[in-house]
Amino acid sequence: MISSPEGDGVAPDAEREASSSSDAERAPPPAAAAEPARSPSVPAASRDEPAASSARVEPAESGPDPERLRARFGRPFEAGDVIFREGEPGTESYLLEEGRVRLIKKVRGAERSLMVLKPGDLFGESALLGGAARSSTAIALSRGVALALDQGTLQNLVERNPAVAMRIIKQLVGRLRDAEDQIEIMMLNDTQSKVVNALLKLAQQSRATGSAASFAISPMELSTRVGLDVDTVKRAVQQLREGQYLRVADERLEIPDIEALRRLFGLLGLKDEIRGEQ
Repeated sequence: MISSPEGDGVAPDAEREASSSSDAERAPPPAAAAEPARSPSVPAASRDEPAASSARVEPAESGPDPERLRARFGRPFEAGDVIFREGEPGTESYLLEEGRVRLIKKVRGAERSLMVLKPGDLFGESALLGGAARSSTAIALSRGVALALDQGTLQNLVERNPAVAMRIIKQLVGRLRDAEDQIEIMMLNDTQSKVVNALLKLAQQSRATGSAASFAISPMELSTRVGLDVDTVKRAVQQLREGQYLRVADERLEIPDIEALRRLFGLLGLKDEIRGEQ
């Protein structure tokens, strides 16, 4: 509370004792007595509040309530459902809560997988750009739930929750890194080189997070990364297992000797160069 420069408007005891009775008779009734001057910026009601209330600070956001968000923005889906189609106007972005979703894109009439999304992933973010059309089609691979957020809602969520904003930034940076990796892989000619290169990059990412050179990835996800069909990828993985460059345990791929896999990648590149010179 801002204090009045004229004090609290109550006369000191010494002055009250020195006042004569005639003065008391001439004094206006208590209700009409002059009130202390107060700052015009402070409402009268605030004079009766505790001093701490005028400096009240709203508590920082502890994060969105998942149940409340799901009740308001949740969109359930079943396996095979099309969440949005390529070319449609994008009005909402989606935050995947449960299930898996695949993004596909048509290239010369053929459908190509872009990525397989897992819980926590943001997709359809082109809706953040007003009037932008969908650049891919999103198809549910399993039953699940996604939060459908329009531009204003997502912006408010990001502004009020720094943790959410940081999570989205990390996802977009990771998406850019994956796109650069895919471009590099697409420039390779033979199938085995593409698969080995993708596995090396996944192993590096796994190590960067403090884990061993092992990671969980489905044949479909790996085929998306290398731009090949699932059966071709399965055959390439089987060849690597037979050469003991790769192990599969509990649905995870393990690379026992990452340097050996790097040497194999170098040999495959040399083989490709020799083949090109012939």
